[in-house]
Amino acid sequence: MARGFKFSFHVSLVTAAIIYVYLSTVFVFIDQWVGLGSSPGMMNAAAFTFLAVMCIYSYRLAIFTDPGRVPSSFVPDIEDSERQIHEIKRKGGDLRFCQKCSHYKPPRAHHCRVCNRCVLRMDHHCMWMNNCVGHANHKIFFVFIVYAVLACIYSLVLLIGSLTVDTEDDTEDSFRTVYVISGLLLVPLSLALGFFVGWHIYLMLKNKTTIEYHEGVRAMWLAEKGGHLYSHPYDIGAYENLISILGPNFLCWVCPTSRHVDSGLHFQTKYDKLVRTSAEE
Repeated sequence: MARGFKFSFHVSLVTAAIIYVYLSTVFVFIDQWVGLGSSPGMMNAAAFTFLAVMCIYSYRLAIFTDPGRVPSSFVPDIEDSERQIHEIKRKGGDLRFCQKCSHYKPPRAHHCRVCNRCVLRMDHHCMWMNNCVGHANHKIFFVFIVYAVLACIYSLVLLIGSLTVDTEDDTEDSFRTVYVISGLLLVPLSLALGFFVGWHIYLMLKNKTTIEYHEGVRAMWLAEKGGHLYSHPYDIGAYENLISILGPNFLCWVCPTSRHVDSGLHFQTKYDKLVRTSAEE
């Protein structure tokens, strides 16, 4: 489902950074190192162009894909005795009801103050996309940051390689500003995006969102204080957690348009089985 888009300074900044990194990498770093017209130069340019195109494409999809709206017809199933957890708030025991949207919301849904609506399985609101990361675009967002970190590291390698070439003319001096700006941009981006990829891999393996992670820290502390052992109720195993977001086909994990349409049903079936097993024990 597509969503409307409003102008954002942060999105413009990211777009400008992608364009700058691409132009400097292809027309400066590759050209200075191996020559853009040579076979190695064309191969590197083609490989980096592929990464840049996939990065821009997945970024656009993440921006315009609706993260997941709570259906206006949603009503919690009060009579379902097997699904007895996470239909209530952390405090008070009332059914989860959003005062701002004036309707009930399902488990894992949260209200975004920026978007001014509830988002299904909300992870966080990303100002760099001017959109929330939720159930419908979580995989697209993850694929984008994977392509982004690969492109940054690749560009950084080409930058370092081009610096090792001794040139007899003054071309290196003319590109000195490009090298300085690129270095100041690529090093922190590679580190930050690398950490971000690792962080979201950890969350996916645990079947947690960023919101649930921070809530889980407090819940774990309260459980240990009361002498109980805390476990994340949506954790159904590392592999099952991973394919519930990325899908069962490994070849489609890096394709932003490939979405496992049965992932929600697949997850809910596994979750209901765990609930029934726990009830029987």
